[in-house]
Amino acid sequence: MGRHQPPEWQAQQRALLATEGAKPVWEFALGLRRTIAQEVGGHVETGHWCETAARVLRLPAGGETFLTPDGVTTTTPVPAAETETRVQGVQHLIGRITRYEARMRADGLLGEGQYVTSVDAWDLGRASCMARWGMSTRYGTLPEAEAAVVEAGYHAARRYESWQGFSVGFILGRCLHFDNDRFGSWYEDMVTAHRILMSDPGSPWVNIPFR
Repeated sequence: MGRHQPPEWQAQQRALLATEGAKPVWEFALGLRRTIAQEVGGHVETGHWCETAARVLRLPAGGETFLTPDGVTTTTPVPAAETETRVQGVQHLIGRITRYEARMRADGLLGEGQYVTSVDAWDLGRASCMARWGMSTRYGTLPEAEAAVVEAGYHAARRYESWQGFSVGFILGRCLHFDNDRFGSWYEDMVTAHRILMSDPGSPWVNIPFR
């Protein structure tokens, strides 16, 4: 934090609260699965998820025309090769997500049939940390930090139903960002924290309702 300035901290704080830090493709993949689950009424097979992602990404898309201060502008359609690269990237991501979820089920973080609904927790959890760091470095005031934490909680309550759901969303986002499928300390440390927070009698997760 020492290399940054207050305006940079404020910009980062706003971006995290707006959940702009995580990659949009992560939410695209998870959002697609949520939609499929609603349509089929439950469990989504990984193969079906991958096939649907490919079908959506391959939908014909011509150039878009829109008005700018410089006049009318038309975008160039996405080349087929680029589309196929996107398809491969999303299908690879789906494989990563399912492997992390399988490990979380084996470790007791997810129940049978449960899955991660969103990784927005990765941004919202960091937004809470960023608020505290900003106050400790005097980049922000206590009221600003409190307001940021309250806002993060508000967004979390809209996206998740429980502390457990929020936690696995945070863990998946952290691992997609750092762990590279190693299931190393980026994953293991969070498993330990999750178990303590979900079971310790003094844990706020045990004593404070999520919503």
